[in-house]
Amino acid sequence: MPALPAPRMAKNKHLDVETLWRIERLGVPSLSPDGALAVAGLTSPSMEDNTSHSALWLLSTLGGAPRALTRCGDKDGQPQWSPRGDRIAFIAKREQQGHKDEQPQIYLIAPDGGEAERAATVATGVDALRWLPDGSGLLFVSWVWPGLAGEKAQARAMAELGKRKESGYATSQLQYRHWDRNLPEGREPMLHLLEPRRGRRPARVRNLFEGSGFTLQRHEPGANAFDISPDGRRVAFAFDPHVEKRVENRHAIAELDLASGRFDVILRDPEWHFTAPRYSPDGQRLAFLAQHEALKHTAPEQLAVWDRASHRWDVVSAQWDHAIEAPLLWEDDGQSVLLMAEQEGRKHLWRFDLQDRRAERVAAGGTLLGFDKRAGVLVTLTDSVGHPGRIHAHLPGRAPRRIESFNDRLLADVVTGRTEEVWFVGACTADGADGPVQMWLTYPPGFDPKKKYPVLHLLHGGPHTAFGDSFHYRWNVQAFAAEGYVVACVNYHGSSGFGWAFLDSITHRWGQLELQDIERATDWLLARPWTDRSRIYAAGGSYGGFMAAWMNAHVAPGRYAAYVCHAGCFDWTAMFADDAYSWHAKELGAYYWQDPEQVRRQSPHAFADTMSTPTLVIHGALDYRVPDAQGLAYYNTLKARGVDARLLWFPDENHWVLKPRNSRQWYREVLAWLESHDASGKPPRKTAHAGAGARSSR
Repeated sequence: MPALPAPRMAKNKHLDVETLWRIERLGVPSLSPDGALAVAGLTSPSMEDNTSHSALWLLSTLGGAPRALTRCGDKDGQPQWSPRGDRIAFIAKREQQGHKDEQPQIYLIAPDGGEAERAATVATGVDALRWLPDGSGLLFVSWVWPGLAGEKAQARAMAELGKRKESGYATSQLQYRHWDRNLPEGREPMLHLLEPRRGRRPARVRNLFEGSGFTLQRHEPGANAFDISPDGRRVAFAFDPHVEKRVENRHAIAELDLASGRFDVILRDPEWHFTAPRYSPDGQRLAFLAQHEALKHTAPEQLAVWDRASHRWDVVSAQWDHAIEAPLLWEDDGQSVLLMAEQEGRKHLWRFDLQDRRAERVAAGGTLLGFDKRAGVLVTLTDSVGHPGRIHAHLPGRAPRRIESFNDRLLADVVTGRTEEVWFVGACTADGADGPVQMWLTYPPGFDPKKKYPVLHLLHGGPHTAFGDSFHYRWNVQAFAAEGYVVACVNYHGSSGFGWAFLDSITHRWGQLELQDIERATDWLLARPWTDRSRIYAAGGSYGGFMAAWMNAHVAPGRYAAYVCHAGCFDWTAMFADDAYSWHAKELGAYYWQDPEQVRRQSPHAFADTMSTPTLVIHGALDYRVPDAQGLAYYNTLKARGVDARLLWFPDENHWVLKPRNSRQWYREVLAWLESHDASGKPPRKTAHAGAGARSSR
């Protein structure tokens, strides 16, 4: 049972929500062409202002203190170093020369400082960007009206939209909202070319997709959706080739010749979904992610390569049972590709050798959040259970070296608990096999195995994600351990990072194997002398909230003292109001009108008559992934049945809790709820949330 050592910190205080919201959060770094400097966004939250501000910082990979590059911006982000090394592009909303940005814009700043300059005013705003290889311009994404030609027409339409008095949203699209926002009404995401101002020549912006019928994906059309060839002549991008755009459609990859304006679809297969194209250094091959969705919707994204000479493509990682994540980055010799992939609760950086078809771990997690490599220098952003995101430089022949220390002073007097990885025999699967299941345990600081402790299960969402060795701002295991709980995080069947068979095992039978895993984990915990069997709790969000409701219906009363259900799925028929409704049949096995019984068997609401354990229900009104009616219906059901329940509802939060003061309220309510159902009558630890008002209410 290997343990993760706790960081070396003075034993002064424990991690709490106030400290969590003083931690500065680093963004993914971008390297200068010579690898000597990295630029990264740094977000600084403020409990007093109840908001966050972001600025850009320069970090030396060779040594030296970080230097602030921007200060006056509000949300400076997505920095990208120019290929020439003379400028850094980023996206922000600012006020400059009397003009206040209504929409995010591209700004340029020299690495040696000075004032950032707005590269152009794009009326429809900017979502993501990439530099042309010669540094002469940038490609960016903007949501525009497909029937309008030219920037002036788009600007007029945007101005008219701003004057509109009506509030109704009208659409014929199947996908019209995502997570917490309505997608721009009547607009589509398209690629644009920006040539910044030079001398007396003004900046020029051109819609590369205008009149072509091509658009980028409607959900999160980010910088990984397209790439530019090393010679700057071509652009490869993923798109939905179907007339009717649907979330479940399989994407193809097309190539645009920038000189002629000609489009060629180079990758399309009715059985495969293609995304994240990336050109090889010589431009003759294209690496991309390929998912065999005709086989199963849960099939992993694999590394594939397309060859220009033969126009053939091949899945090169087919024998490597790992799901690969964008971005992809070719090594300079064109013989291997850098990529991210999970493995048993950790996310690492890997180098995949194309000739040997073998993956080698380059940088280990914790959890790798992002990376970049230039001139032989690698930078990584990684966090873990014991610390927030940190940036390291990996120079050839040297050990990785941390190149910032933003949160060290804040956390210097904070002591954290020890985290341990354990494995136990999990659920019995369809083939009769009892497989190993991973569980992370985080102990309270100063844990004494001779004493009794309450246990808090944290149930992860997804379902096809995992609780890993990572720092989480809502379900922060150290913050809960600091209150005296042993925190258990089970990576039950369906979790990512343990192979495709394990991930796919829960399809069409949600709740069954996962519940067996959690119950066997609880049995394992009950066999430990330090577990107080009267103080075992379970809390989860999203799919974890579904599991909290499922457990309430399927676990005998008294085994768990109380539950917390945040943004949980409660009724799979009513859940059809969410932004991913076309995904339901794939996971559940049918739409609710096709096989009502199949859906009912996986819906917690169908078993409401067996629910009796006290539950705190939390939801946000802006949650479109799990609409807040789910939480309200669950709470109302419990109250109607006379079950001890409490509701925390946020009118201004989405699937997450993003405002500092709302997060503080969230932690206070959750901790006070657990304490109010502590059979011992003695809270695990004296806490600052006392008096929050979260006491049991019938």
